[in-house]
Amino acid sequence: MELITLFLQYAIKTFEYVLFVYLGLSCSYVFVFAIAGHFYKSKKHRSVKKFNKMAVLIPAYKEDAVIVEVAKSALHQNYPKDKFDVVVIADSLKMETLNALKSLPVQLVEVHFKQSTKAKALNKAMADLSNTYDHAIVLDADNLMEAHFLLKMNAAFEDGCQIIQGHRTAKNKNTSFAILDAASEEINNFIFRQGHRAMGLSSGLIGSGMGFEYGLFKNVMSKVSAIGGFDKELEFKFAKAKITIEYLKDALVFDEKIQKGSDFSNQRKRWLATQFIYLSANFKQAWTELFLNYNLTYFDKVIQLLVPPRLILLGITGLVTLIYAILHGIGSTQTAMTYLWMASLTLVFTSFLLALPKSFYTIKTIRALAVLPMAFGRMLLLLFKLKGANRKFIHTTHSIVKN
Repeated sequence: MELITLFLQYAIKTFEYVLFVYLGLSCSYVFVFAIAGHFYKSKKHRSVKKFNKMAVLIPAYKEDAVIVEVAKSALHQNYPKDKFDVVVIADSLKMETLNALKSLPVQLVEVHFKQSTKAKALNKAMADLSNTYDHAIVLDADNLMEAHFLLKMNAAFEDGCQIIQGHRTAKNKNTSFAILDAASEEINNFIFRQGHRAMGLSSGLIGSGMGFEYGLFKNVMSKVSAIGGFDKELEFKFAKAKITIEYLKDALVFDEKIQKGSDFSNQRKRWLATQFIYLSANFKQAWTELFLNYNLTYFDKVIQLLVPPRLILLGITGLVTLIYAILHGIGSTQTAMTYLWMASLTLVFTSFLLALPKSFYTIKTIRALAVLPMAFGRMLLLLFKLKGANRKFIHTTHSIVKN
């Protein structure tokens, strides 16, 4: 009996230390790139007279509520009209939506799949398009480009960029969940795009608001078969080829943020499943890339997947810190671990403050924090509901929203 007790004590202590090292390193990783983000300098791309031909690809799966207005908006770019085509990839749209799209000067590619995915839609569209394009721009069906978006992307392409992630930002902050989702997006932009470019590493891709050399994108996409998270698969393929992904902070794409808890769960379930899938698929290869090919970007992409989602990182670190403070108190001889946990919590909390734009320092944001515990609880529950999530496309519906 005594031996069993000793074994249990040893197992608990080991778990405590492993958990601390894992979360402590994750907090430190986020903190380093949050600091680095403040040293990022947006490149001033020169004005150019050459206007490259672009295909603006918009996959639309059951997006009847938003796709027509998005297509109309995409046509109004401050860019020569003969130098870009808006291509709507219609998957499971209603007949009235298709008719409305046919009345617009857009290219409509209708697709039909037994199991729909964004990767399939993009590949089918590029296979069907007859025109030769210099660059591809990928949007979600709810995305709105600022008027000069293509102009800014074109200038960056002319300066030698092959792949560019634009600055995706919120177009609505009309609910507490939308505010938190918008804040999360900006924190990730700052840490995983702005901070990484400041350190000489590739920006992360987000799935939309992205630009590519057309031939490169078409070739690489033809080898992508992801059900979800095709952007992560692209990141690893480009990282292996040592192609840098640029981040264009001033090229804005407005994205609809989730408005309610059920949408939050659907979206995060998809993201969590993607994180686990690509972590397991690339973990071993990352060490080969690091030590044999000196490919730090590839290795860093795996480290990013090892770091828990920001809400889980903050929530678990805060919860464990609270438990230690209650069990051991402050100022006793047994509080070394409590102080270490407090230091980790301070790091991650400071990271978020450093990365969050000043525009979020409002009463509305403070009020929105009230749903954080609910969001954290949903995220924890999702960790136990990921089975089979990678075998079907999890769709988040969109709607016309007002702030």
